[in-house]
Amino acid sequence: MKIKTIGRHARESFKSIFRNGWMTAASIGAVTVTLLLVGVFFAIIMNLNSVATSIEKDVSIKVLVETTADENQKKALEQQINELKGVESVIYSSKENELNELIESFGEDGEVLKLYEQDNPLNDAFIVKARNPESTGDVAKAIQKLEFVYDVNYGQAQTEKLFQIISIARNVGLVLIIGLLFTAIFLISNTIKLTINARRQEIEIMRLVGATNGFIRWPFFLEGLWLGAFGSIIPISIIAIIYKNVQSYLEPHLGSTFIQLLDFSPFVYQLSGLLLLMGCVIGVAGSLMSIRKFLKV
Repeated sequence: MKIKTIGRHARESFKSIFRNGWMTAASIGAVTVTLLLVGVFFAIIMNLNSVATSIEKDVSIKVLVETTADENQKKALEQQINELKGVESVIYSSKENELNELIESFGEDGEVLKLYEQDNPLNDAFIVKARNPESTGDVAKAIQKLEFVYDVNYGQAQTEKLFQIISIARNVGLVLIIGLLFTAIFLISNTIKLTINARRQEIEIMRLVGATNGFIRWPFFLEGLWLGAFGSIIPISIIAIIYKNVQSYLEPHLGSTFIQLLDFSPFVYQLSGLLLLMGCVIGVAGSLMSIRKFLKV
């Protein structure tokens, strides 16, 4: 296609946008509202996913070693654990280290536990991390069968419930985002259909004078593209401002906890690019779906 022809189509698409003021506003409004919902929901899901990933990475298995095991037996046990399928890392923690951590966890009240330093009743331990956090339970069961293992603790009930909640949240989030996108295309398609209906006579005249389907379709294609792009500007701006303020407010309160929002950059810029792309695709898809029946021979 010649540059001159593309320029003509672009001018026609802009003329149509300004000529159909109320319908243009309705189309842009539909894109804006839909992308705002998608953007907010997507930001929430991505941050929940980030928090969930942090929690998953923090899940570990504590393997208590029999007090009767000597150094060689402990090393053999460590090697056996390392060789198990799904194990990512194994860290040895002596009973002295376990007691120190217990004392620190109680704060000032832990001072009384220092009495046990001379006769430490705790077990040596291995801190094991699974390569896939969701396979933690299977790894723990395999370790439990090994010789010189006194006990295995990974908070089974809480961990399994956590993984269930994370999985449900991800699946529900994905379904809702897909549902919103299809709803957006439907809304834009019907809104632009009103515009095309109003210009039905113009399309029929163009066909009568010999215009090809491609020639008729291009201005509507570009019009849908502009409507989607214009409709994405407002949600991108609103989400960027809200996210910046929410992050500034929450950061001092969250401190060094594992609950941390994704950094403004590059997350918001990536989300903005995604929303702009979604807006353009929705606008074009809606426009093409609407004009298709008018171009049938």
